[in-house]
Amino acid sequence: MHWLENSFGDIHAARLVLPHGSAMDPAHAAGLHQLLAGSLTRGCGALKAAAFAERIETLGGSLRSETNDDRLVLALKCVSTDAEQLLPLLLDMIEQPHLESEQVRLEQDLNLQSLQRMQEDPFAVAHEQLRLLLYGNGSYGHDPLGRRADLVAMKPDAVREAASALSCEAATLVVSGPLNDDLREQVHQRMSCWQQSGGDRPSLSSPPSQRWSGISVDTEQTVLMLGFRTLPIHAPQALALRLLQVHLGVGMSSRLFQSLRETHGLVYDVGAELALRELDSPFIWHLSTSADQALAALDALLREWAQVLQEPLTESCLQLARAKLRGQEALGRQTGAQRAERTALCLSLGLPMDYHQQAMKTIETITADDVQEAARHWLRRPVLSACGPSGSLRTLEAHWSQVLTGQPSAAIAR
Repeated sequence: MHWLENSFGDIHAARLVLPHGSAMDPAHAAGLHQLLAGSLTRGCGALKAAAFAERIETLGGSLRSETNDDRLVLALKCVSTDAEQLLPLLLDMIEQPHLESEQVRLEQDLNLQSLQRMQEDPFAVAHEQLRLLLYGNGSYGHDPLGRRADLVAMKPDAVREAASALSCEAATLVVSGPLNDDLREQVHQRMSCWQQSGGDRPSLSSPPSQRWSGISVDTEQTVLMLGFRTLPIHAPQALALRLLQVHLGVGMSSRLFQSLRETHGLVYDVGAELALRELDSPFIWHLSTSADQALAALDALLREWAQVLQEPLTESCLQLARAKLRGQEALGRQTGAQRAERTALCLSLGLPMDYHQQAMKTIETITADDVQEAARHWLRRPVLSACGPSGSLRTLEAHWSQVLTGQPSAAIAR
């Protein structure tokens, strides 16, 4: 447990991070840990579901519980005078969750509705297919919400069994707010009794051989996602790739925005995302465009990719990327809640508490050659996911097939 004292007023923010993300969903049970996370808010200890919600809301607190690929996160925010009542509830949720069948099924229905909304969004559909191309059906291969068939078949008993592993010594709790020695000691004593290991960490299989996915939808636009399976967050070249991502896809001054939208007018929206993970992280270049410009947009995207491999960034571009990354870091640590979240996630991943401060120093030593070397190593095997009208997809698939056989760029890894 770690307590961050701050000067943000009489507010307490807490993050309890557990090593039970969606990557640990069992085979044929995709969505289990997100269902568990949501169900944790439906009663614990002496409080039934309605009484639990009333306790949080009456005291003016906010609470969320959700999973990402790597972790299950409980987030609490409240005024300091209520922290003694609310902070122990986070531990009750882990130690004494109710997980009544009726409440689990209500959460299950909500997750199924969320999945349905995702299936109606071309961007979400393309992203889900890209996961499969990069990771297959295993860890990282599905959204934390899961897959519809798996979620429909899931039983409350499976959720209760997964909950039995939550109180583990690998849990990380970070509290930001005025120090309360008695409360800190109370929480520390309870968590010190958590002795379970947290279970075996997930592993990733080799990338699937398939490198194209096209999903036909009745829409006027086409979404394209060029994806790369890269490196874990703690890898030496992670910050170099992060600088490249910022250069390519952050803000209206970014390379992809300036080239594909401002100069060529090919896209409605374009960007690049690098979600740094405990295992191989996905680096995604994405765009949306009209169906009749999809092929031209893909060619332009591939030209940008080839340029990244063949030419180092200019010094001015590298300086701008550093400045943007420093700005993102500053914006991400303005509040006590943000500081607690970042610190908890770093500690849960085995990184030092001041990882972000160290990173800001390290980026000053990263050169354009370092960025290019990282790109050449990690961005050599692209996969392409597309969602749009069937006619557009046929054209794109044929062109992508030519790309994979060596045209138009010999830089592409076979």
